[in-house]
Amino acid sequence: MQSIGIDIGGTKIAAGLVSPDGDVSQITKAPSPAAQPDLMAQTVVELIHKLQKDNEVDSVGIAAAGFINSERNEILYSPNLQWRHEPLKTRIQEQVTVPVSLENDANAAAWAEFRFGSAKNADSMVMLTIGTGVGGAIIDSGRLIRGGFGIGGELGHIRLVKNGRQCGCGQRGCLEQYGSGTAFLKAARKLATSDGPAGRRLRELASESGILTGAEVSQAITEGDVGAMSLLRELGDYLGQGLASIVAVLDPEVCVVGGGVSIAGEKLTEPIYFSYLNNLPARGYRPELNVVAAKLGNNAGLIGAADLSRAESLQ
Repeated sequence: MQSIGIDIGGTKIAAGLVSPDGDVSQITKAPSPAAQPDLMAQTVVELIHKLQKDNEVDSVGIAAAGFINSERNEILYSPNLQWRHEPLKTRIQEQVTVPVSLENDANAAAWAEFRFGSAKNADSMVMLTIGTGVGGAIIDSGRLIRGGFGIGGELGHIRLVKNGRQCGCGQRGCLEQYGSGTAFLKAARKLATSDGPAGRRLRELASESGILTGAEVSQAITEGDVGAMSLLRELGDYLGQGLASIVAVLDPEVCVVGGGVSIAGEKLTEPIYFSYLNNLPARGYRPELNVVAAKLGNNAGLIGAADLSRAESLQ
């Protein structure tokens, strides 16, 4: 029987039917009313009812950004969405007849890659999702590690630079402020407004709108533009530094790199890997993990949420 997976993002909500093998069908989307919790819950309910109309489902899994409590029913805090102690699961369960589960979006994406994607042959992994922020997740011995209070795995908020850039979490110098898609785009826009030759192609791509977009930066990367590639290597260097510290604590077999920027593939994973090696404690005396790009793309969050909800409903 199929489950419904929901992935709540800052700009859109995606929902789809997910089979026990991780196959997705009937994806439907709606704009995300990120600043309106009541409307957000209602929008999710409407998507669920739409998918239930002509399909038999056994559970609903919701992936959402933020700190989720140990009971998995409340979003305690989301740096990039207007949620503070938001009882999202309760709001939705009251209007849905099948069991509903709630999971952090990076955890859900990691679970999907562990079960069906790039890490399906591993026993232990970490995931870094490179998007608006840097999401993180940990799976060890086949178990999703959530921590004592439910909010473990926030790898994007390890401190990378003392007294560094201000982060949405309230601290300074977090990995997220140097290794996210947002940080990458800011750096690209800065380069595009410079007079140097490194920003020439980025300036050309931004000439019509005047403001460089993520799609235009992706085009520059695809073309192998010198300036864009230099920024991508810098992004990988920051992420590799963070990964080396993560590995020193967790010792995973695989690091899966997901999120929008991961579309760059080896152009991103290679500089992450080499930076990780250069910063790895006791290098040469310990096994080295693999760094691979995620396989499931934008569907990873809803696939993982649905699979986790199915498992929870069977307990």
